[in-house]
Amino acid sequence: MTDLAVLEQGGLVLVGCGKMGSALLAGWLKGGVRPADVWVIEPNPSDWLRAQGVHLNAGLPDAPKVVVLAVKPQMMGAALPDLAARGMGGALVVSIAAGTTLATFEAALGAGTRLVRAMPNTPAAIGRGITAICANAQATPADLDLAEALLCAVGQVVRLEGEHQMDAVTAVSGSGPAYVFHLIETLAAAAEAEGLPPDLAAQLAQATVAGAGALAETAQESPAQLRVNVTSPGGTTAAGLAVLMDPDTGFPALVRRAVHAAAERGRELGRG
Repeated sequence: MTDLAVLEQGGLVLVGCGKMGSALLAGWLKGGVRPADVWVIEPNPSDWLRAQGVHLNAGLPDAPKVVVLAVKPQMMGAALPDLAARGMGGALVVSIAAGTTLATFEAALGAGTRLVRAMPNTPAAIGRGITAICANAQATPADLDLAEALLCAVGQVVRLEGEHQMDAVTAVSGSGPAYVFHLIETLAAAAEAEGLPPDLAAQLAQATVAGAGALAETAQESPAQLRVNVTSPGGTTAAGLAVLMDPDTGFPALVRRAVHAAAERGRELGRG
């Protein structure tokens, strides 16, 4: 893994410091990156950001090592021309904006720009995210190593075969936390319908989903085997799973439709 100390040679520029940008910045600083080596462009800085000691909305270094774009996708169209006008001195550009393709960046910043496209997810806010990355032809293996080192500050990082896999990743791990949050909502609502008070229903649903996820991540068995382990033949879990695992109306068909819809929307965004 690349040592983030290499950033001292040229500095790190973060464009956008909302929730995801703040999570990244906190991870970098905790990981040993010096505030003096970080420049942040953020029109609405939080009190937390102001207190970090980084260069905030100041003149950028002449030759930054890496520029991380953490603005919302709908703001990227305005951010790119401004970034191109500032000049980046050959910096590696890492983007975490959903739906903005490598070709879009090349068109705005120049075909020779070294680019890494990344898709993190919201558990990055607590250091439990997972980020998928891919790069353009100009990016080097060292560039990918540096991007991975930066993004490991907020969780796991996986490398894709190519950008063609990014829409599926976005639909699964990028959008996936929202699916899980909705599962918690609906599980709690179902508990209320069976007579539990709202606070207890919410506590049971949240703890159950969080605990099951942690078990799935740490156990040696597969999720399928874990499901079998908790399912007694003819018991209550089996009765519930008979509904959820129905091939036409249960999770299999519903989740496939949800992921496909999200992936298709990602492709639409990529086409502009």
